[in-house]
Amino acid sequence: MANSEVFKLSATLKGHEDDVRSVLFPKPGLIVSSSRDCSVRLWARDEQSNTFTQSINSAGGGFINSLAWIPPSPEHLKGLVISGGHETIIEVREPLGVAKQDADYILLGHSHNVCALDVYDNTIISGSWDCKARVWSRSNWETVHILEGHTASVWAVLALDGNVILTGISPLYDFINIMPIMSVGSADKTIRMWKNGRLVKVLNGHTDCVRGLCRIPGGGFASCGNDATIRIWSSDGYQLQELHGHTNFIYSIAALPNGDLVSAGEDRTMRIWRNGECIQTIPHPAISVWAVAVCPETGDIVSGASDRIARVFSRNPQRWADDLTMKEFEGAVAASSIPANQVGDINKENLPGPEALQKPGTKDGQVKMVRNGDVVEAHIWSTATASWASVGTVVDAVGSSRKKEYEGKEYDYVFDVDIQEGAPPLKLPYNVNQNPYEAATKFLERNELSMAYLDTVANFIVKNSSGATIGQQQAPTPAARDPYGTESRYRPGETQAPVPMTNFLPHKSFLRITEANLSLIKKKLTELNEKLLQEGDKGMCLNPEEIKGLDALIQALEAKKGPAAISKTTLIAMPTLVRIITSWDATQRLPALDLLRLATAASPIPTAYEHYGDASQTLIEILASAGVFEKSQPNNAMLGTRAFVNIFDSSKAREYAETYYMRIFQLASSAAEGTSNKNLKVAVATLALNYAVLFASKQSVDQAKSLLPYLTGTLASESDSETLFRAMVAIGTLLSMGGEVKTTAVRTHLVRRAVDSAVGRVREPRIENIGAEIAALI
Repeated sequence: MANSEVFKLSATLKGHEDDVRSVLFPKPGLIVSSSRDCSVRLWARDEQSNTFTQSINSAGGGFINSLAWIPPSPEHLKGLVISGGHETIIEVREPLGVAKQDADYILLGHSHNVCALDVYDNTIISGSWDCKARVWSRSNWETVHILEGHTASVWAVLALDGNVILTGISPLYDFINIMPIMSVGSADKTIRMWKNGRLVKVLNGHTDCVRGLCRIPGGGFASCGNDATIRIWSSDGYQLQELHGHTNFIYSIAALPNGDLVSAGEDRTMRIWRNGECIQTIPHPAISVWAVAVCPETGDIVSGASDRIARVFSRNPQRWADDLTMKEFEGAVAASSIPANQVGDINKENLPGPEALQKPGTKDGQVKMVRNGDVVEAHIWSTATASWASVGTVVDAVGSSRKKEYEGKEYDYVFDVDIQEGAPPLKLPYNVNQNPYEAATKFLERNELSMAYLDTVANFIVKNSSGATIGQQQAPTPAARDPYGTESRYRPGETQAPVPMTNFLPHKSFLRITEANLSLIKKKLTELNEKLLQEGDKGMCLNPEEIKGLDALIQALEAKKGPAAISKTTLIAMPTLVRIITSWDATQRLPALDLLRLATAASPIPTAYEHYGDASQTLIEILASAGVFEKSQPNNAMLGTRAFVNIFDSSKAREYAETYYMRIFQLASSAAEGTSNKNLKVAVATLALNYAVLFASKQSVDQAKSLLPYLTGTLASESDSETLFRAMVAIGTLLSMGGEVKTTAVRTHLVRRAVDSAVGRVREPRIENIGAEIAALI
């Protein structure tokens, strides 16, 4: 390959605090990136020094997973950046280099994470986990078409022209993504072609879910997916080529101006393709290369990866990085640790030594393992440089053969787990003498995740623990089974038929919602306080002692200290939290409410807090008088509700929850009436479930009966499966009380009709199974 056709590192863009999930390269002087750190950042190039300066264009309360670009127009001379993510809204903002509080335009309609965006002329297309794609018009920023009928998340969207739209579908329930990546059964695996809002063709070919789509210069398009293939299609939907080279999921694909393609994925590489052949492979020092984008004018490429870095690559030597930056990049790649389960079984004794690298490779991207002493090294062949490049040291699934410590205990494995395409990784500890289903159940319960993922997590444990001492599995003990009793299941090694479903109503344990990014909460509080200081609003600013108190609470929560230590720091920090919640602008209260929500789970102090200023109020009255549960601020209401979800583990806090039950539940449920905010609806349903468990345990008949109208109303109208499922578990728990509660539910609130309506409306196995269990109780 000619030197002028080789891509080399041009710049390293550091600033994001979590995975870089999406990138844009609309013009030579501008790059846009979004991240799990909830920010969209602009990177402006200085042509003289070939360096980039960064600025935050927007910062929200949820992970931002998708971007698109609207070119400059007379109304918006700088163009517009479109972003979407976990907060379900789509924001449209000018690239100003300064974060404005309000977006220029907001597109509302999706009810779950927005994971795909595209723009063509006057049309915007979005895809979401709500199993829908939407077509929007830029003339009025309203929905033109809703593309319905998908049975799974819409991971990729593309407009071929103003009328023809493509959508790519993910696996059903692929809302949990486990590192190292595992394969989950696909529900669709197709690309669908739509014209003027109507389905005109279904394109088959991919054997796993479709993750990316891009237009090809001269006509046609390309797709990539979890089957590790790239497919080239004609503009009318006929497959022309199938490209192989990646060894794991391919997340993103883009076209260069000359017709070459660039792709990136879970095998840690970015690859360049020409005429169906891989002509260059660029390894990254990251587990996942999530996204790639191309500058239409220069053909330069930007990538975004799980190591929190965006990188620019160029074929123009004038834009190549200096030697020191190049060596740092190559050194980071060579120093990478590669889990052995990503490269297959390796017999170290049979591997050749470094002398094997004297023989050239047969194709670009070929990987060769060599034994260097006791270390297994991976090298990749580059046809561009006609040499082998070190891409890391192969280690076992957890990075070493030693025990791993987690929360003061040692484990054989501590896996990183990513939930919902974009939350901070959770830790899954496992010892090989454990039953995988027991470990999976504890993990799901500890992190308040749906038990629908039980098989997925258990099978992942079996696969990625290399089967060590597992062998033939015994059926899980009753305590290790799905506590919601949702389905029969296959268990690794079973030869007999699956064990029949067992009833597990009534539900007897309280749920909590405690996962959080504490460093991000601290960062956001600091930014908001500095903003108030810059605006000259010193009366609202936090003083050094208040900041010190909040830092102490955050440190105690991060260290998972005991209740006594956390209660002590909570008592000091509470006046500051209350001051922020009651006096700062409603749009600035989220980090304080999030910290309060975590404090209620760890200490009974917040619920007993009764002194604010000259008033003597309980916490619920403080939150209510501050407007936390107003419909105009659903995210505030969601965090306020979560705070009360988390108080049921402490006996003292449970007394508070019971005493103020009517007030707490009335505020939370009223805030959720008519909302499209899924997180708020799930929080209220979880609160109802915890109250159902409390009332059933105490045989509180009158209070149990008062909860029935909300629950039967939810069953009769709700379409969100997680909200519905939790409400069904709650009502099944109350029905298990029998007597007057059961009679009132059946005769007054027509619970059987509500259950039948729910099962018919949301056709999922877990909904059908819990519906059957409730029917048996009736």
